[in-house]
Amino acid sequence: MTNETAAALRRRLVEQLVADGVLHDAEVRRAAETVPREVFLGPAIYEPSSPPGVTVWTPTRRDDTPTDEWLRLTYQDQTWVTQLDGVLAEHAAGPVTGGSPTSSSTLPSVILWMIEQAGVTRGKRVLIIGAGTGLSTAYVCEVAGEDNVTSIETDAAAAERARKALAEAGYAPTLITADGLRGYPDRAPYDIVIAFCSMRHVPYGLLQQIEVGGTLLVTLAGWGVAHGLARLAVEADGVAEGRFLPGYTSFMIARPHDRPPHGPFELLPGDERPSRIDPALLDDWTGRFVAQLAAPSAERLGAGAEQILLDVATGSQARTRRADNGDGWTVIQRGPIKLWNAVEDSIALWESQGSPHLSGFGATITPDTQRVWLGEPHGPSWNLPI
Repeated sequence: MTNETAAALRRRLVEQLVADGVLHDAEVRRAAETVPREVFLGPAIYEPSSPPGVTVWTPTRRDDTPTDEWLRLTYQDQTWVTQLDGVLAEHAAGPVTGGSPTSSSTLPSVILWMIEQAGVTRGKRVLIIGAGTGLSTAYVCEVAGEDNVTSIETDAAAAERARKALAEAGYAPTLITADGLRGYPDRAPYDIVIAFCSMRHVPYGLLQQIEVGGTLLVTLAGWGVAHGLARLAVEADGVAEGRFLPGYTSFMIARPHDRPPHGPFELLPGDERPSRIDPALLDDWTGRFVAQLAAPSAERLGAGAEQILLDVATGSQARTRRADNGDGWTVIQRGPIKLWNAVEDSIALWESQGSPHLSGFGATITPDTQRVWLGEPHGPSWNLPI
């Protein structure tokens, strides 16, 4: 196929994103029509399939794929995983069963929407955390100008891959291989910081690199596998405040903020009582986030009536199941922290306010605390784990 065909596919995708109400800004739209995503998928991607109970990731190499098929994959509005457990797709010997994605090319719709939501315009100084394949960096270069763009990637192999792709596509931003949670003071201050990874809290040193009046767009997440995208305005005196945005945005958690590894665990006997809430509320996008706020050091497993919380710090456990008589649910807890008690209280508070989506919440960061609040800044709140 010809380059014109790739351009036509880009235009078709952009037209769909405009029709879906994702794209509004003319410059962001131009960037979407200009940047060749096929370059940023690199030599290979992992394609997932899901037999019962497991995900199998099959490496698909660009050189082994007909051009029209590769471009069809490229211009789907889909996330393509490019690295599993630190292994790039082009280095995989064959299909991988299970495994955790550690780098990807995120849906173009999400990247472009976030660039709009962050307020990126020509001349704005932008820091990108989580360069990944380099696609988001290329989009921001088109909008802000490459001299104004700094991008950080923690994984050396992914960073080198992104650097090559950016050069091939004709972009030369400042690309740093480092821990993005530390920012990059040498190019500060920034007008805008966009994180294409999630964090348990915002490192305060990163916040200090943003100009007063600037914007931080970040996904707050945790070990409960809950995510919320917040847009925070940086104020004087080291304070940032803002609200969570509509929709459902999630990213891989920044590696320094990921839960510690552990071996097999055993569910042990404990105190048993009826649950005050339906455990399936933790399957709801916002319900899961509210539960995570209540038990920030707990890893969440399970689903539906059978939820499992394992506290990484203390070994405390909580697990739920249907009541033996079929009426309601039972919770079993052990350890120094009554995890389910905290979750029940948090969920009940959320329900008392009408169970709003996360866009009904906000966050405030100060030099001393980081809080997520419900309704307004003076409303009910939870402290983030810092």
